Amino acid sequence: MLKSKKINLQSLKKILVERGFVVKKKKNNFNLAEFKSFYFTVLSGFVLILIFSLIPLSVNIKDNIKINKSTVDNNSNIDFQRVLDGKEIGQKNIDEGLDIKNLFEDIFSIDEVPTDTVRLSASTINQLFKDTNYNLENVRKTKIVKPIRLSLLPSEIKNIESTKKKKSLFIKIILPLILEENKRIKIDRKKLFTILNKNMNSDAEKKWLKSKFKQYGVINNDLSTLKVRMDIIPVSLALAQAAKETGWGTSRFAIEGNALFGQWTWSGEGIKPAGVDPENSKHKVMKFKVLKASVRAYQRNLNTHGSYKSFRSERAKMRDADIDLDSLHLADYLDKYAATGKEYTKVIKK
Repeated sequence: MLKSKKINLQSLKKILVERGFVVKKKKNNFNLAEFKSFYFTVLSGFVLILIFSLIPLSVNIKDNIKINKSTVDNNSNIDFQRVLDGKEIGQKNIDEGLDIKNLFEDIFSIDEVPTDTVRLSASTINQLFKDTNYNLENVRKTKIVKPIRLSLLPSEIKNIESTKKKKSLFIKIILPLILEENKRIKIDRKKLFTILNKNMNSDAEKKWLKSKFKQYGVINNDLSTLKVRMDIIPVSLALAQAAKETGWGTSRFAIEGNALFGQWTWSGEGIKPAGVDPENSKHKVMKFKVLKASVRAYQRNLNTHGSYKSFRSERAKMRDADIDLDSLHLADYLDKYAATGKEYTKVIKK
């Protein structure tokens, strides 16, 4: 029968039963239907894991394509790094605007400090310099200046007949003050870059940065503007302007008001220039209690006022080129410091 006919399972089962065999259906312990939902859950999870693992790779590839094609739209990180490197970032609004509210707060605080300083005579000052071996010849050779800081000019400096001695005395008095203020700015500038290079800043560092924005009149907390403004004034340039504005320390403004740079004020305390019509001119020359305050006010003026933006821009270009600040070149950009304009810069350069 098996050879002649097609095998039928029911017929085969019937024959086996008739012959005394017991036929049972084998129980299948692994039921696919029961585990169907489990299989789909595992498969779905695997697919999701695969998709999310490939997303970062696709993003990286996309970013690389953008970089290679130079089509990155968001340049904030690049600009920030260029600021840290002291490079220009092409912003049009760098060094724009000025908040004068807290501009001279630290300068006024210098004047508020009680002092019991006395005005030393020229002869006493000269003897002090001699005792400490402080002379300009050594300064030119060693580039080292004695840290002798005087608060007042000697009143009889205008009576010194020798022009050479008068100039020498004036320079030796003013030079340490300019260097001290430049050093303070250098320390601040170094701290600024240290803060910007850190991923996380302390509350104290954030507070310091906020105070510097106010000190330099920076609006909108613009870091690029702060970097341009927070910089030194070359020593020789500051000395030349102080000499010009005070007649080598002999002017009434210098003796009576410790005003070394002839800065004007239209409010507050100041000295009225002689021979000026009070009806047509309301300005006064700012006066200070100590020479140090005058030097700081002068630096703050050049570092913030809109009239000297081109000066700061040229200084920033020198920084970008990693070259020493050139006083002779920078002097050309101070034509707005005096009414004589370009003639003033020629005198300063001489």
